[in-house]
Amino acid sequence: MSKELVNAMKVLEAEKGIKPEVIKEALESALILAYKKNYDQAQNVEVIFNEETGDIKVYSVKEVVDINYDPTLEISLEEALKINRAYEIGDKIKFEVTPKDFGRIATQTAKHVVMQRIREAERDIIYDEFIVHQDEILTGIIERSDARNVYVNLGKVEAIMPASEQIPTEQFQMDERVKVYVVKVDKTSKGPQIVVSRSHADFLKRLFEQEVPEIYEGVVEIISIAREAGDRSKVAVSSRDSNIDPVGTCVGPRGSRVQSIVNELNGENMDIIQWDEDPSTFIKNAMNPAEVINVVFDEDNHSCIVVVPDYQLSLAIGKKGQNARLAARLTGYKIDIKSETSYQEYLIEQKAVESTGQEELNLAEDLDNLEEMLQETSSQIDDDPAEADLEYRESAEESLDEELEQAFEETEESEQE
Repeated sequence: MSKELVNAMKVLEAEKGIKPEVIKEALESALILAYKKNYDQAQNVEVIFNEETGDIKVYSVKEVVDINYDPTLEISLEEALKINRAYEIGDKIKFEVTPKDFGRIATQTAKHVVMQRIREAERDIIYDEFIVHQDEILTGIIERSDARNVYVNLGKVEAIMPASEQIPTEQFQMDERVKVYVVKVDKTSKGPQIVVSRSHADFLKRLFEQEVPEIYEGVVEIISIAREAGDRSKVAVSSRDSNIDPVGTCVGPRGSRVQSIVNELNGENMDIIQWDEDPSTFIKNAMNPAEVINVVFDEDNHSCIVVVPDYQLSLAIGKKGQNARLAARLTGYKIDIKSETSYQEYLIEQKAVESTGQEELNLAEDLDNLEEMLQETSSQIDDDPAEADLEYRESAEESLDEELEQAFEETEESEQE
């Protein structure tokens, strides 16, 4: 068994890349547990495996103490000095306790450890191989499918394509070769779990990188993507070189480049949009194929009103609102589409609301001023009721005197005549 184990470790290092030190460490730990379990021993033990000869020995480790209270874990200084006069309190002494039939247990344990290490090494190798392909496109073979998932064979591992990552209109045949986008690579106890997608927006981005060298080289940049997989996508592109038309570059001669992508996606419609740093221009481009008259922004709510000709309202909105929805995702703005006539009516309503609001505001201010005056008068009366009554009687008397004097003057004038 010893020579066989040494040879097996050499083979594992050559074929699987597993270092002998890794197996040695795992084997020694496993043999300690096996010894304690099979021989009902709880003391401190060590197992030493000789990598050259393959020999396995078990040692009981005891600490030198002044007084020995636990013979399984301790040895008195007096007994230790009989073994070697150099021992001191606190030293560790090893005693070989290898059982005669320990070879059988060691063989079983070694086989189990080696097989476990092989499985772990294979899982690690597969994980290391595929983690570098995360966020990239790989080609696989459709292996099987069920009600929820499609399983794609990527060579050394089977990847999962959940329903949420599938293009709804696609139907696969067994053994069909497909391109998939690696969304996630997870390390689990059962091996690496790989999730792939064909509906992800970055899948479309990687397809453009494969078909358009200028994108791969960074001369043309994909700024944003809005996608409804299997139906329609909008892609906003920009060029770092003023002499290169980003839209024309992506379309290719006679549409050859974009057509290759459309074919890969089974006829998914593709709108390639010129990105612009001016939000108004960018939104106008994003509304393609509809013509846009004006864009009115509400920056507080990060939204805008897009005004289009009356006859293009349906085109701007799109089938089931798809064009407007994709434009909103592409630009990041909430978009409210209005026809030219509808927008004029909207402006009239807004002016009426503003006018009514101003009148209500003026009335409210008048009421507030009147209320302040009444409060001041009430306050004065409350402060001195007697003084207020006196002022009222003096005012009434003065008014009566003026009326009597005027009547007397009128009588004298009448007599003179």
